[in-house]
Amino acid sequence: MDSSLTKHENIRTTHLISKTHDLISTTPCMTPFCFFCIMKEPDSKQRRTKITNCFKKLPVIGEQENVLVLSGLWYIAMSHPGDWELPSLGVFECMTSLIHKALNDDEWRCRDQNIYIPYYAAHVIGSYTMKRVEFAEKAVESGVIPPLMELLRGRKMSWVEQRVAVRALGHLASYERTFEALAQYEEEVVRGSVANREMENFKAEEWTSQIQCWSLYLLNCFAYKGRSYNIICEKEFLRSLCWMWGGLANHVSPAGVGLIRILCYNKYGRKRIADMKDVIEYLCILSRSSDDWQYMGIDCLLLLLKDFDTRYKVIDIAILFLIDLIELKDLGDRANVGEEITKALLLDYTYFKEKKSVKSFITTKKVQKVLEDLWDWKVEKRRKEKAISEEKLEERRVLVGLIKQQANRLYCLGEIGEARRKYSEALALCPLRLIKERIVLYSNRAQCQLLLKDPDSAITDSTRALCLSTPPNSHGKSLWRRSQAYDMKGLAKESLMDCIMFISSEVITKKIPYYAARMISKQMDATWLFATSRLRLSQVEQKMISGNDEGQYYRKMMMRPNLMDKRVGRLNHANKDIQKLHL
Repeated sequence: MDSSLTKHENIRTTHLISKTHDLISTTPCMTPFCFFCIMKEPDSKQRRTKITNCFKKLPVIGEQENVLVLSGLWYIAMSHPGDWELPSLGVFECMTSLIHKALNDDEWRCRDQNIYIPYYAAHVIGSYTMKRVEFAEKAVESGVIPPLMELLRGRKMSWVEQRVAVRALGHLASYERTFEALAQYEEEVVRGSVANREMENFKAEEWTSQIQCWSLYLLNCFAYKGRSYNIICEKEFLRSLCWMWGGLANHVSPAGVGLIRILCYNKYGRKRIADMKDVIEYLCILSRSSDDWQYMGIDCLLLLLKDFDTRYKVIDIAILFLIDLIELKDLGDRANVGEEITKALLLDYTYFKEKKSVKSFITTKKVQKVLEDLWDWKVEKRRKEKAISEEKLEERRVLVGLIKQQANRLYCLGEIGEARRKYSEALALCPLRLIKERIVLYSNRAQCQLLLKDPDSAITDSTRALCLSTPPNSHGKSLWRRSQAYDMKGLAKESLMDCIMFISSEVITKKIPYYAARMISKQMDATWLFATSRLRLSQVEQKMISGNDEGQYYRKMMMRPNLMDKRVGRLNHANKDIQKLHL
C-alpha cells in the first residue's frame, strides 16, 4: 500500500476523531485507555498498538463512555468506509464481542446507554464491508455472521438492530468470496428477509422502507445465484413483491420489481411468475408508467414472452399493454426498445399466419385482432409509406391538420364523442413519419377519453404519445392526462409518478399548478407505506362512533395514552410528507 496514502488516511482519521472528541467533551479526559485520546497520539506506531489494545479491552471494561466510543467509530466508518487502519487493528473482533456481550448479558445491556451499542456495532460492520471485499473477508474471519444473525432473529433486540444487521449481511452476501460463509444460514436468512415485509404495519415509514429494501437486496444475492427459489417463489410473497417499492425516500432501490426481474432470468422463476395473473398485471402496469423501473417491467415481460413454456400463459394479458410501447425508441441506456417488443410479440406470428392457425395459440378474438393490427401497423403500413413521395407526404400533412382543426372545434363546442372520432380519423391518415402531429393527436384524443369516462383508452393514447416524445415520457400534457386516468382507476403510485414527471416538465418555466399539487398530495397519501394501517384505524374510528358494545370497546381502547400517541404520530407523519411536498 502507498505509504503517502496511508499517512494521509491516518491524519484524516485522527482529525475526525479529534473533532468528534471535541464535540462531546469540554473537560480534560481522566479515563484510562481513552479511545479518543489514543487517536490523538502523534506517533503512528504507538497509536496503532494502543488502538489494538483498546479494541481488546473495550468489550471487557464496563465504562459508561463506551457508547461514545462506538458513536465515534460509527462516524469514522460512515465517513471513510475504505480506510484500512481500524479494520486491520481488530475493529471487527471488537464489534463482534460487543454484540455477543449485549445479547448474552441482560444486566450489562440495560445498564447506562449500552442498549445502543449493538446498533452502532452492526452499523460499523456494515459500513466497512460496504465497498471492499478485503474488509468483508476480514469481517467473516472475525466471526461477525453469528452475532448479526442473532440480531436478525430479533429475539433480544428490536427491529432497529434488525435493520442494520440485514444491511451488513446484505453487503457480505454481495461478494463471491464471502457468500458461502453466509449461505450456511441460507434458509434462515431468506425466510427472515421475507418476513421483514410484515413490519410495514407498525414501524416508522422511512426506516421500514429501508429495512424492506435491504432485505430485498439480501434476497437478490441468493436469487442471483439460483438459491432458495422454493422459498422466494412462494405465491403470497411473490404477490406482495408487487407492492414493495422504495418510495420517494428510497428512490434508488428497485425493491420488489428488482427481485422479480432476477427471478425471470431463471426458468423455475419464470414458471412460477407466469402462473400468477396479478403479478403479470403488475408488470404490465409498470411497463406503461413513468416509474424509474419501467424498463424492469418491460424486461420481465419480454423474458416471459421469449420462453415458449411461459409465452402463451402471459401473452393474452401482456400484449394489450405492450402494444402501446412498440414505438418507444430509447429508454435509459436501452436502444430500440419498441422494436424489441415488436419482435417478441410477433415471435411466432409469421409461422402461424402462413399455417393459417393463429387461433391455435390465441385464446381471445381481441388479442388476435391486436396481433393482426400490429402486423399491419409495423410491417404493412411501414412498407407502403416507404413509397410515398415528399409531395404526397405534404398533402397528407395538410389534410391531417384540417381534420385536427375540425376535431378541436367540435371539442370546444362540447361534442366530445365527435371530436374523438375526428382525432381517430386524423390518426388513421397521418403517416408514421409525422411524429409531432401524432403526439398531439394521441394526446388530444386521450383528453376526450377522459371526459368520456374511459380511463383505459386514455392511458393507451397518452402512453403512445409519451413513447413518441423525445426523450420518452416527457410530453407534459400527456403525463397529466395519464395521471388523471390512473387516478380514475385507483392506481395511486402510477398517478403519482406521472404527476411528478409532469411537474418536472412544467416547473422550469412556471410555478407548480395548484391542481397538480393537490393530485400529488392525494396520491402521496394513498401510497403512504402505512396506508393500510390507517384504513384499519379509520374503521376503528367508525366503530367508535357506533353505539353498540363493540363501539364502546374501541372507544375505551383508543383512550389508552400509548395507543392514542401512536395514532396521532401516524397522522402527523402523513401530514409532514404532504407539507414537504408543498414546500
